[in-house]
Amino acid sequence: MNLSKFARLAAPVALLGLLAVEPALAQDAAAAAPPVPNKGDTAWMLVSAIIVLLMTVPGLALFYGGLVRSKNMLSVLSQVLVIVALVAIIWVTYGYSLAFTDGGPWNLFVGGFSKLFLAGVTTGTTVETFSRGVVIPELVFVLFQMTFACITPALIVGAVAERIKFSSLLVFVALWVTFVYFPMAHMVWWWPGPEFAATNPADATVAGAGLLWGFGAIDFAGGTVVHINAGIAGLVGALVLGPRIGYGREVLAPHSLTLTMVGASLLWVGWFGFNAGSNLEANAYAALASVNTFVATAGAILGWLFIEWIAKGKPSLLGAASGAVAGLVAITPAAGFAGPMGSIVLGLVAGVVCFFFCSTVKNALGYDDSLDVFGVHCVGGIIGAIATGILVNPDLGGAGVVDYTLDNGAGTAGAYVFATQVMAQVKAVGITLLWSGIGSFILFKIVDLVMGLRVSAESEREGLDINSHGERAYSI
Repeated sequence: MNLSKFARLAAPVALLGLLAVEPALAQDAAAAAPPVPNKGDTAWMLVSAIIVLLMTVPGLALFYGGLVRSKNMLSVLSQVLVIVALVAIIWVTYGYSLAFTDGGPWNLFVGGFSKLFLAGVTTGTTVETFSRGVVIPELVFVLFQMTFACITPALIVGAVAERIKFSSLLVFVALWVTFVYFPMAHMVWWWPGPEFAATNPADATVAGAGLLWGFGAIDFAGGTVVHINAGIAGLVGALVLGPRIGYGREVLAPHSLTLTMVGASLLWVGWFGFNAGSNLEANAYAALASVNTFVATAGAILGWLFIEWIAKGKPSLLGAASGAVAGLVAITPAAGFAGPMGSIVLGLVAGVVCFFFCSTVKNALGYDDSLDVFGVHCVGGIIGAIATGILVNPDLGGAGVVDYTLDNGAGTAGAYVFATQVMAQVKAVGITLLWSGIGSFILFKIVDLVMGLRVSAESEREGLDINSHGERAYSI
């Protein structure tokens, strides 16, 4: 055999072999590389977090501030602003860890302490979204969820406005986020993630998730975690404190519906970050959540407005603004699951039912929920949470219960069973009411026994602005 001839023939064959192997090696290396955050998703989540803060300060602060009497305007602004600051520090100290880490033996109810003081959270760490192979920087997720933690206890202010001690409110909020909010966030939103779910048995995924997630309950942006949670806490606080002086005998009218309208408008704008941002990705589901946030709110405005027009003879701006918030609350858990037509129906129903609770039911029972936190947030949240289990049905135009483990970002609707999904939603609502209702009562009573909850009658009559803060919202 002519070896030199063989060598000349073998060389090109070997080269072709190496060229064939090189792409395979490159593909293996690429497959082994961890996913990298997409700049578009990252930018969207940063913007969403910023506009959720806009919801709270100035949005919620002005909405509530306009609804109280002028002598208490500054007190409400102060309460909302300082709650945001207090909870932000608590969140990065231990709140994020309790909400979004594995809790070991307590994992059904609360996370652990592995990320105290944001230990291990750096510019290089990432968290999964709801799609396999898609991640965002962990600091972005920390920031986004921090805004949720800040606004939720601030909602409670509306139920106890014009009569609660500033110091007692801050102590209560610190306790409440620790023992009520962080566990609720963990129970509803903590799960092992799409990569784990795609590579492990379903039972293992459920076992590693929070209690309500394991039930199969779906809550896109916080119907249970935020609105029912804060709404029932507000009612409990109103009952523990008792009614304002003159409630039911004197006119306790809002001092500036102009500011309330400004606040409601900021809430609506910010809510797009709240709902669409909860998708964690800038894709079609974020667009769906945005459309639903728009049309459900519009439906609720019209629902509240027309039922009030029929019942009272005149359509009010206060009714329209209240309807807007009711619609925003109701669509929150369903934002990425319902279809636009179903969202309109949900908004209309929420507007009518919340009007009924804020007028007929409240008057019949005689409780003084100053700014209707229970009637709007808790009732609206319950309507939305249960309706989510209905409107997610693809036959009703819903997106379906999405199996996020199958592909990178497109999402595929899994099986939908009406009774199973609605029952999971009902269980989630019931547990939220019990967890927050009982926990809030205990915490309110502890604070009341230790330092007192309510300002003196003299301070209440004069107004909290001057008595609690030594300032006035308006010059005389």
